Amino acid sequence: MEQKTEIPLSKKKMLLSLAGSLLFVLLGVWFILKPHQLSHGPLSNPILVTIVGVVSILFFGAVAIVILKKMKGNPIGLTLSSEGIIDNSSGVSSGLILWDDIVDITTTTVVNQKFVLILTKNPESYINRQTQILKKKTMQMNYKSYGSPICISANALQINFEDLHQMVLEYFSKYKTVAL
Repeated sequence: MEQKTEIPLSKKKMLLSLAGSLLFVLLGVWFILKPHQLSHGPLSNPILVTIVGVVSILFFGAVAIVILKKMKGNPIGLTLSSEGIIDNSSGVSSGLILWDDIVDITTTTVVNQKFVLILTKNPESYINRQTQILKKKTMQMNYKSYGSPICISANALQINFEDLHQMVLEYFSKYKTVAL
């Protein structure tokens, strides 16, 4: 009998992230509309203030769109089964990751955000699965920075990071040996 665990996306966590993203979009609009009023300290140049505003709108606007799509889509963020991991927890979902392809599971922290890193035999295959250029570039950046294109966060899941990490390790130790 196949063991399978599905971890749903957390609407509450996603709503908080959406609110934060929209706040940064509004700040970006304010930076664009009032650059002279905000030009002091590290942002002493009104042109720089405007550029920061545009970047804020573009980046956090894209984050807000991804969150809204996730909220409307599949409510399952992560699935662990005897076959592998299906990651649908972020805007850069990896799809099915077979246990047999996983070499190791580690963690990293980036700006106080913890990630489970899935190290695979052929990371380029996961990067090449992406059809959208922004997702592909994000995975390439993850691979270059952290050694894996697959970085799973608990931020949008109905689970805390420690429990997520432990559960992934348990499945890995149970099913990796079967896949060998």
